[in-house]
Amino acid sequence: AMNDQHFKALGLPLPDISLGVGSGSHAVQTAEIMRRFEPVVDEVAPGAVLVVGDVNSTLACALVAAKKGVPVFHVEAGLRSFDRTMPEEVNRVLTDQLAELLFTTEAQAAGNLAREGIPAQRVHFVGNVMIDSVLRNLPRAIPVSQTLRGRACPSTYAVLTLHRPSNVDDPATLRKLLRTIAAIADLVPVVFPVHPRTRARIEATGSRELLANPNVHDLPPLDYLAMLGLLREATCVLTDSGGIQEETTALGIPCLTLRDNTERPITVEQGSNTVVGVDHARILASVSEILATGGKSGRTPERWDGCAADRIASVVAHWLERRQRRVA
Repeated sequence: AMNDQHFKALGLPLPDISLGVGSGSHAVQTAEIMRRFEPVVDEVAPGAVLVVGDVNSTLACALVAAKKGVPVFHVEAGLRSFDRTMPEEVNRVLTDQLAELLFTTEAQAAGNLAREGIPAQRVHFVGNVMIDSVLRNLPRAIPVSQTLRGRACPSTYAVLTLHRPSNVDDPATLRKLLRTIAAIADLVPVVFPVHPRTRARIEATGSRELLANPNVHDLPPLDYLAMLGLLREATCVLTDSGGIQEETTALGIPCLTLRDNTERPITVEQGSNTVVGVDHARILASVSEILATGGKSGRTPERWDGCAADRIASVVAHWLERRQRRVA
């Protein structure tokens, strides 16, 4: 359902081929993607395979392509949390090792790649395609009053998103965070679009009562334009999402990251993000400070200007031209 929402909201053409793998454990999902993607590569015989981000499909498709001798291009390369307990970190590191072209979102990612032995000529600092999407779609963002569907629309509110296994799979951590959110809701209304996986964990742990505060507005998952409107008008955002750390930086909205680290340090160093972990007192104090002072707005990082995709297309076109000349 979320997949269909994003294609519709962004006006994207539907894929020519959808692998339709669905959910599963990391091993099952990665293996099934590889099993279904290999025949596609055999049939299409692509000149290259471009993968984005750090999800299981990123690594699975990169592995299939590399084993078949097809060059891999990786968008969002070089990001590191230096926490190998994160499945996404493993996906990032391995995909970068397989990639022929590595497109980075921030300048310091090149240093991460250099330390891992990646030749500098493969690395291209292009900016952030997620910010391309933000800037292009901001005029179409859905107002929060429409998203709340008839509920009283608060003039000041916080947005919450939770989905990382480290936060939602452990019952004690999940309940601790939900208690913290209930306390925050006594200070400012909290709008919480609940990821299906997170909702299932809340129900399974019997934690539903922790969302009973009338100032907690729990919603079903939102499409991209509704979420963009929600972020744009927020007083602050609490999240464990890497993408939302970037989007709030682009929007200048104070963001509190509910993790002990981030693979997007530029959002802390230059942007509006602060890493606060899952400590109740620290989160509550940080929200109180934002409400009192307006919080950290930061500045827009270099090349987060809406032109990252154009730079990627230019590099890829040049690479393909050089390859064609060599073949000829």
